[in-house]
Amino acid sequence: MARYLITGGAGFLGINLTRYLLERGHEVVTFDLAEFDYEDVKDRVLHLKGDIRDRAAVDQAMEGINVVVHTAAALPLYKAEDIFTTDVDGTRNVVDSAFRHQVDRFIHISSTAVYGIPDHHPLLEDDKLDGVGPYGKAKIMAEEVCAAYRRRGMCVTIIRPKSFVGPERLGVFALLYDWAKDGRGFPMIGDGKNRYQLLDVEDLCQAIYLAATGPKDKVSDTFNVGAKEFTTMGEDYQAVLDYAGFGKKIRPFPAWPVIWALRVLEFYHLSPLYKWVYETASKDSFVSIEKAERVLGYQPRYSNKDALVRNFQWYLANLHKFEHRSGVSHRVPWRQGALGLAKLLF
Repeated sequence: MARYLITGGAGFLGINLTRYLLERGHEVVTFDLAEFDYEDVKDRVLHLKGDIRDRAAVDQAMEGINVVVHTAAALPLYKAEDIFTTDVDGTRNVVDSAFRHQVDRFIHISSTAVYGIPDHHPLLEDDKLDGVGPYGKAKIMAEEVCAAYRRRGMCVTIIRPKSFVGPERLGVFALLYDWAKDGRGFPMIGDGKNRYQLLDVEDLCQAIYLAATGPKDKVSDTFNVGAKEFTTMGEDYQAVLDYAGFGKKIRPFPAWPVIWALRVLEFYHLSPLYKWVYETASKDSFVSIEKAERVLGYQPRYSNKDALVRNFQWYLANLHKFEHRSGVSHRVPWRQGALGLAKLLF
């Protein structure tokens, strides 16, 4: 039995990983600015409330820890200053504290946003990194911080997951689910024939656990993680509308006029979508998971369609908990802004 510290433990990935580890008999300490309000596991977890930018608080949380899973991050809708201080300076605090406390393993959850808007697919771990916007740039810098400690002999795994969905995930996906439950069609940037890989959060938890338990000399590396089975973006998202049962369809729109309109809406803070989302939505976006399969033994269970529908089922079952809430995290629906008016046309 190991003692795990999960930074960002009150978040979407944090709670799913907490449940995953508890089911396997491990101790879990969570560290987050937000309250840990999950009644099903609240009494089985030590939750420490704090900011990863506060080194003293991080050091206190690190006592007696065997494995750190660093999921805490400021998301793209946050202010640039908060993104850099949290994702870079905060990461440096956490990994350095883990190093000085002689923690056995450090697992950093990065993002495929580090690849920017690529010109080829599938993407490999050694492809060029090109962050778009403060979030993409900060994620690359955070990886560099972690890699420096790997070179100092620490077991450091960097995982680059595709956009992941599953129970507790809202954020941008709540747009699709809200429109689907109300019997609306859903607009797609471009013709919807591009291949856009997603990831079920349970499969991500599997990859993290493999990194936490596999041979150190193998897992101290960087890995892409995503679904193995996915079709086109239009077909995968249509599965949600089909499940909703209203006979509605995904409706494609020419990419560039929509992108320019979204740029204007973003500039005036009238849309929840940010550049990396809407400028990649009409393009292929998928990574090779061969390295994770070969080295970690990663075996994803869920296809894109499975992951999206499984998340939609959770959304419908739990709608009463969050239908009047909104914000900028993955655990609440993002404010729809002007897109809420567009819903009336579908």
